[in-house]
Amino acid sequence: MGNANAPVEKVSPKHVFLHLFVIILLYYSTVNFIILLFQCINRWIPDMLTKTDYYQLMFSSGAIRFALASLIIVFPVFMITSKYLRKSYIASPAIRDMRTRKWLLYFTLFVAALVIIGDLVGTILAYFNGEITIRFILKAASILLVAGAIFFYYLRDLRHEKMIASTKIFVWGIIVVVLAAVVAGFFVVGSPKTERARRFDYERVANLQEAQGQIINYWQSKERLPATLGNLSDSISGYVTPIDPETSAAYEYIVTGTTTFKLCATFNLTSETDMTAEPKYAMYPGGVMENWSHEAGHACFERTIDPELYKPFEKIK
Repeated sequence: MGNANAPVEKVSPKHVFLHLFVIILLYYSTVNFIILLFQCINRWIPDMLTKTDYYQLMFSSGAIRFALASLIIVFPVFMITSKYLRKSYIASPAIRDMRTRKWLLYFTLFVAALVIIGDLVGTILAYFNGEITIRFILKAASILLVAGAIFFYYLRDLRHEKMIASTKIFVWGIIVVVLAAVVAGFFVVGSPKTERARRFDYERVANLQEAQGQIINYWQSKERLPATLGNLSDSISGYVTPIDPETSAAYEYIVTGTTTFKLCATFNLTSETDMTAEPKYAMYPGGVMENWSHEAGHACFERTIDPELYKPFEKIK
């Protein structure tokens, strides 16, 4: 039983800012939750028709990591603050009847309703355009369910003075769903150790690609390949021969002919070559890695300079 002599909490500016704070946390958590769902769908269900997919977002491990970091911090704060406010409603019903609170809740219902309507319109439009795919349906359903859950919860919140048992079950269900999404996000992006190893590999490819460009430029200028990568260093242009970012070892460079050579490095992981792979830290040709695909371990890339494509500078008119 509650203490009859307990002080009754009255409405104060604190509650105005707490309600505004909770709504902002709700919107922020919702956006990042949807981003997390979209990116998991992008990863598990690739679609090459990226330009015509209504809900298309290219897979980005960076987006998943940002969404995870946001949800891990913001969502618990949202739940704790909401719980505090619910206790305040019991201590002082006037807090529940605050005009500011009702404005914020009705605005949230308004936004959720617009999102639901827009989602349904977008789904029907995609159907007419022949763009309905499993990938699209899952994304549309994600938005519909999230917006619907928010609309359902806050509509009941405006109609009921106390949180009934079914609403409590609904809240715990939301918590379980968010936790499941966070776990799925960790599964998709891998451990921080794996991501660090991958970033080192991206840096290696970027270095080799830059060295390749310098080798071609050297050949066009002198019509011969450099004997070593050290010959590419130029104090005027500022180019310095790169080294392995993790081990500081020199990259392997082998001249195999008058216009052919190899560039080699040791990689931590096998590269990803599909169109939905992670965003590249190096600017790979065409945005994908086919020209720099590699297995984990030592890998060499054979290159041949086409004199017709890369004409010597003195022959260019």
